[in-house]
Amino acid sequence: MPRVKKAVKSRERRKKVLAAAKGYRGGRGTLLRSATETVDRALKFAYRDRKVRKRDFRSLWIMRINAAARLHDLSYSKLMNGLKKANVTLDRKALANLAATNPEAFAELARLAKEAA
Repeated sequence: MPRVKKAVKSRERRKKVLAAAKGYRGGRGTLLRSATETVDRALKFAYRDRKVRKRDFRSLWIMRINAAARLHDLSYSKLMNGLKKANVTLDRKALANLAATNPEAFAELARLAKEAA
């Protein structure tokens, strides 16, 4: 059976972890065990928060649409229901963008939603 030499692989593994921990304070950036724990935790948060970011943006868009809809005497739910009945298939991101950048176009959509509801 051939002899296994694993210094190269283990050094690569250590370098990868310490490179990911670059900039961490104290031993977290230089000591392997502390760095490994901290990097694992950071990766867990990064994975979780990629999902949370989507949630946060959706709620932000809904707030913006609701604020713009209130200017046209509509609630968010009535606006969305009216748009659905009028077969307007704009997503919340696009609607929020319209509300912020092009109030005239949003006013037209609000008028459509009122008529359909």
